[in-house]
Amino acid sequence: MNAMRFVQFFTLSLGSIALLLSASSLIAAEAPSPAKRLTAAERRAEAEKQATKVSSSADGTEQLVIWYRPDEAAPDVAGPSVPLLVFLHTWSGGFEQGVSWIAQARKRGWALLAPDFRGPNNRPEACASELASQDILDAVAFAKKHARIDAERIYLVGGSGGGHMSLVMATRAPQLWAGVSAWVPIADLIAWHAESTAHHDGYASMVEKSCGGPPDAKTDAEYRKRSPLFHLAAAKDLPLDINTGIHDGHAGSVPVSQSLRAFNALAAASGNTARQISDADIASMVAEQKIPAALAGETQVDPERVRPVLFRRSAGQARVTVFEGGHDSESAAAIEWLARQRRGQPADFSLGKAGVKSAVQEVAK
Repeated sequence: MNAMRFVQFFTLSLGSIALLLSASSLIAAEAPSPAKRLTAAERRAEAEKQATKVSSSADGTEQLVIWYRPDEAAPDVAGPSVPLLVFLHTWSGGFEQGVSWIAQARKRGWALLAPDFRGPNNRPEACASELASQDILDAVAFAKKHARIDAERIYLVGGSGGGHMSLVMATRAPQLWAGVSAWVPIADLIAWHAESTAHHDGYASMVEKSCGGPPDAKTDAEYRKRSPLFHLAAAKDLPLDINTGIHDGHAGSVPVSQSLRAFNALAAASGNTARQISDADIASMVAEQKIPAALAGETQVDPERVRPVLFRRSAGQARVTVFEGGHDSESAAAIEWLARQRRGQPADFSLGKAGVKSAVQEVAK
């Protein structure tokens, strides 16, 4: 290669390198950066931008609610009424968790409410207080005023602390709901305080802050008032579906015994004591994380579930399902079951259609 050709080659090479570097810089500039993981405070702040304020009829305070209404369900638009889905947040959460449920409601053409009901359960005003209950009822009244809501199809769903409050509201307003879907719920705060104390997971302290101290003669009435287990007879005529993961209490914070004893209370209230699960079988499930051999035949293949059903039993209007999992829920499966329920009608525990996609979520505590 002569000197002139070498200079031309070198010049072209430098130009090509410059173009490559420029293109690489442009690609790097245009490539999306990984989404920042928001803190709990940041998620709440973002949710506040979408929230609606509902005035409490109990103390006059403004309570934040995630509210979604299909445009066609506006009060001044002609057309059929729509179902209302009420989602209740977890033990340590708040109304901001309802944002993720808007997509489910939009897909169905339903209205959605996600009230705060006084936020995390770490003070007397929260944790199944009268104020918290009234916040949920006020939110439903708000929805009825601002949308054409089908009164025969008002549904309630929640997991963990939301499952606890779903059972509470099933007992305090059974006439309101067409169906209640509770996932990995806490039913007995006294028992859960002991379980949480043994696990050193911090929830016992939150329960004490809500109920006025550890369980003793002075606080027993407060613990019982806020524990749905002792009041479930009031919900015996309401379609109620309780779900628990066999590994919860080990991989999770709420043992399966909480759900199974809630089912037993409903079975007894409906006159189906023969359908109750024995204390020995409950203890075995808690300790061994598997279904006792004598109960292994009581299962179903449920096409609406991702998690396999290990044990399922119904009594009257109530059903309990133990699934393969821990502190989890399946939002789509909950909605599929709720969609078949009508207020005042017998519970519909028929199996759904194959092919329904159900998102599995680990329930926040």
